[in-house]
Amino acid sequence: MTCDPVTLASPEAMESFGAVLASRLRAGDIVALTGDLGAGKTTLTRGILRALGHEGDVPSPSFAIVQPYEPPAVRLPVAHVDLYRLESADEVEELGLDEWLWDGALIVEWPDRLSAGLLALALGIDIHVTEEGARVLTVTVPGAWETRWSPQ
Repeated sequence: MTCDPVTLASPEAMESFGAVLASRLRAGDIVALTGDLGAGKTTLTRGILRALGHEGDVPSPSFAIVQPYEPPAVRLPVAHVDLYRLESADEVEELGLDEWLWDGALIVEWPDRLSAGLLALALGIDIHVTEEGARVLTVTVPGAWETRWSPQ
C-alpha cells in the first residue's frame, strides 16, 4: 500500500517524522530510504536513532557501509546501511545484513541493491526535494507494517 505523500518543511520536521517512525520500529524491520544525494536520508535516520536513545553523532555510512548502533545506547539494535558504493547483490550478501533482523532492524539507504526478498519486507520511504527545499515523503507500507503505520 502506498500512502498519501507527507510534506516536511525543515530538517527538524524530518527528524520528528523519524521519531514517530522509531516508536513503531521493532526487531525484524527494514526501512528502505530512497532519494537523491542530499535529500535527507541521513537526517531521517538521525531522528529515528535519537528517538531510540542514541545521543551521539549520526554520520552518513557512505564509506563505512554499515554503521551499527547497539544497546545500551539504543533500545533496539539498528544497522544504518548505505549501499551506494556496492555494485552487486553478492557484495550486499557478504555484509550479512539478514543477521541484524534476528533482534534488530535495518535502515538502508540506496536499497535497490538489496535482494528482492528483503526489499519486499521493507517500509519504503522515497524522499523528493521540492524547489522550495521541502521534503516530500512517499511511503510504501508492506503487510508487516499495515497495522502499525500512520504518518502522524
